[in-house]
Amino acid sequence: MVFMKTLLINPPRSNEVVADNPAFIDEERGYNPPLGLLYLASYLQKNGRQQIVVLDAQVDNLGYGEDFVGRIEAVNPDIIGITVMTFTLIDVLKTLEIIKRAGEKLNKKITVVLGGPHAHIFPEETLALPGVDFVIKGEGEIPFFLLLEALEGRGELSAVKGLAYRQDGQVINNLVGDLIENLDELPVPDRTLLPVEKYGSLLGAGRIVTTMFTSRGCPFQCTFCDRPHLGKRFRSRSAQNVVDEMEACLKLGIQEILVYDDTFTVNRQRVIDICNEIKKRQLKFCWDIRARVDTVDEEILKQLKSAGCARIHFGVESGTEKILKVLNKGISLNQVERAFKAAKKIGLETLGYFMIGAPDETREDIMETVKFAKKIDPDYVHITIFTPYPATEIYRRALAEGVIDSDYWLEFARHPENGVVTRYWEKELSKQELFDLLGKFYKEFYGRPSYILKQFLKIRSPKDFIKKARAGLKILK
Repeated sequence: MVFMKTLLINPPRSNEVVADNPAFIDEERGYNPPLGLLYLASYLQKNGRQQIVVLDAQVDNLGYGEDFVGRIEAVNPDIIGITVMTFTLIDVLKTLEIIKRAGEKLNKKITVVLGGPHAHIFPEETLALPGVDFVIKGEGEIPFFLLLEALEGRGELSAVKGLAYRQDGQVINNLVGDLIENLDELPVPDRTLLPVEKYGSLLGAGRIVTTMFTSRGCPFQCTFCDRPHLGKRFRSRSAQNVVDEMEACLKLGIQEILVYDDTFTVNRQRVIDICNEIKKRQLKFCWDIRARVDTVDEEILKQLKSAGCARIHFGVESGTEKILKVLNKGISLNQVERAFKAAKKIGLETLGYFMIGAPDETREDIMETVKFAKKIDPDYVHITIFTPYPATEIYRRALAEGVIDSDYWLEFARHPENGVVTRYWEKELSKQELFDLLGKFYKEFYGRPSYILKQFLKIRSPKDFIKKARAGLKILK
């Protein structure tokens, strides 16, 4: 049986990242493995396909030149899969041109498949991009496998749920299939397909770092967030399955794991079971989680600490009850204070996510948030300017109120070659005022003498000192 040779690409990141805004300290700074592509690769391998190559152009520091073309040529793929998010669309467009050049050199037509959040929201616009043959909506593992089967004559394109394609000049947009109920049935990402030693983070203190997912779907209803391809229903992996993956990571030499679930602590008993399984196997490693302040207390934090969890990331977003209600965050400032106080008592480092420039937010509200951030005193903060993303409730509100005068994300999806300028909620504050306040927030938080002294006392190596010094210089600029 002949199988198509498959290449999965994580494109380079150019300086044309359209939806990002300045974030001087980023807990994810460094490199994170493209887990979505690794899940695809592992699923294909599980189903008998071995000619799978994953190319992470970011970790390999590839640009859009002949080196990139050469890497594709060397693989000589029949089909290429790429995950696309709206803020990586320009880079995907550039990558499509690189694939075209590689195909010309190889004298063959390379089939191109795009998936991910952007493809799910804008399937027909994504299919219309030059060089794109198929689009996959929803979770990608099963549809991508069935697409390969159909292209090799062992199935029909019409039977592949979530697939969009052209037939006789017409766009065929198949309905999305059901979400994967039992996530334990998915094989864990095959990290041996990438150079694991190259992945790290600003907070990793020089350690080899990876990310992992233990669940899919977020059950909360924040108005600024939407991941429609994964659904709103929380689905989780078992404790045994999760710790199996953790143990496999350690055997590869990985020293730190960031559990990148939207909210790791949704199911309290599962968290306890995972911690107990880690302790039962006597695994020693550093790991982080992301959580909501209303899903933790001292008992669960003690469990996490005893199992080696070192840091917990909380989405605070705002320091006023007014804006928390606008964002439909579903938490209170008292809950935030209790969670951070408990984490400090237990000895967990904390990172707080904050946003400024939300609807109805004034300069006074933002300064209250700065004051609140200093009060709860996380070890790190990550601050962004609020951005209304496509398919979110607040983006729809921005259009309805005329704060954003046209559906510019849709226009960008249709014509990415024209580029895009990110639009913010500028009803209360201008873009320039927001950028000025962003810088002020970072400087007021990180520029405190007490904070600088605390971080200085934590330095454990020259490499750690250099990383933190560079981050500090960025803030001062």
